[in-house]
Amino acid sequence: MQNALKSHHASTKSRNEKKSGKENDPDGLRIWLLLIKSYHSLLECTAHTLRASGLGDSDFRVLEALLHKGPLPVNTIGAKVFLAPGSISVAVDRLLHNGLVTRDLSTADRRVRMVSLTTKGRDLIEQVFAEHAAQINALTAEMPGKERRRLADSLKWLGKRAAQQLPEQH
Repeated sequence: MQNALKSHHASTKSRNEKKSGKENDPDGLRIWLLLIKSYHSLLECTAHTLRASGLGDSDFRVLEALLHKGPLPVNTIGAKVFLAPGSISVAVDRLLHNGLVTRDLSTADRRVRMVSLTTKGRDLIEQVFAEHAAQINALTAEMPGKERRRLADSLKWLGKRAAQQLPEQH
């Protein structure tokens, strides 16, 4: 598969150069490949912070959402952290078992189960998130502010554009 991608990249690159006359004008597929490779490199680079804390990726995402959003209904957490409903239930059960969250009935609607950080959970995620943020900031520290802004704006634009292309869900 990688050879096919490399071959496609080489032929696409020469087609793009002929069309645009610009050697540095990557097509959409090249941008997608760069995003995927960067994403995986970033995950690997930051994975040791999570491993050292004892948190898995999904646990980190749930705790981070609760840290920044406050208590949330269990059925809304999954969409915020990109986890399927079954996966979010397992993650919340694991966090509950480890004493990092509570799961209680909502005072506003008794059909809703609210998930909140415990003191132990808050202390852990504040420490791990601070390390994670410092690590990500260190990765981008040498990138000039103008370039960081341009990258952020471009990624935001691309994400919105992709969201517009999604089929409507009923």
